[in-house]
Amino acid sequence: RGEVMTEQETFALLEEIGAAFARHDVGAMVGYFAKQGAFVNAVGPDPFGTRYEGHDEIRSYFDNLFAATEEVSWDKLDARVVGDKAYTEWHRRATLKSGEKQDWLGVDVYTFGEGEILKKDTYIKVVG
Repeated sequence: RGEVMTEQETFALLEEIGAAFARHDVGAMVGYFAKQGAFVNAVGPDPFGTRYEGHDEIRSYFDNLFAATEEVSWDKLDARVVGDKAYTEWHRRATLKSGEKQDWLGVDVYTFGEGEILKKDTYIKVVG
């Protein structure tokens, strides 16, 4: 993962990241983030959502997410790369252990540096 990624390398990295999410492989997911990288969730008390910084906080968030769901999947709809930014559109469907069903359309805005995620900022639209 060199210092500056080409557009093709960024698209390949996005595929790897998507595959880790599909496998629910939290260790791999977290490994794509820089050590001080940030995941900014669309949901939370702050106007811009809840921010999780560093591997431990990001790992804890996704461990809790998968522990609370019977099943969850993301279907990629589109991806674009512009410089150090990438944009992915997706459709997420989940069934929580409580039985609640979730159906969301979303966009992730990634900022990359030296082949790692510096920031993953998530935006959602609730379907239904």
